[in-house]
Amino acid sequence: MKLITLTSSYKTEWESLISEFERNGEKLIPLAMKDHANTFEEFLIQAYNNSKGIDLPDGIVPSDIYFLVDDNSKYLIGAIDIRHYLNEYLLKYGGNIGYGIRPSERKKGYATEMLHLALEECKNKGLSKVLITCFKSNVASANTIIKNGGILENEIAEVGNVKQRYWIQL
Repeated sequence: MKLITLTSSYKTEWESLISEFERNGEKLIPLAMKDHANTFEEFLIQAYNNSKGIDLPDGIVPSDIYFLVDDNSKYLIGAIDIRHYLNEYLLKYGGNIGYGIRPSERKKGYATEMLHLALEECKNKGLSKVLITCFKSNVASANTIIKNGGILENEIAEVGNVKQRYWIQL
């Protein structure tokens, strides 16, 4: 397994990934997997701009979106977004990392592996610790974070839900 940034050769695979989330009536997580793009070409431009901090809307920090693929195929299993730093909102609710696995590939250990690989990327970017949050009701995500060294700092209320805040030392 490896993390990649997408190139134009992944258009069909990206469309399949997005379509699977939409067919299942699920919110795209991380949002940066599509980032309001109407086309794959728009997505590639937005992903580049997000990475470089170009033309970001207020409140959005630079981030890098990676996709998990098997070493021997182009099949996209999931996506993970690494935010370069935390603003006030991300420090409280969003964290440094957001991730999601396509519905048909869940409960197979991919999220744990994807987060592990992303933490290596975070180290390479010079981060010494990262914050990852999830809703308390998302036990699978909490377990993924804990398996990667996450320590629960606290739980906070967010719009009718309880958000758990985990720190991972790198």
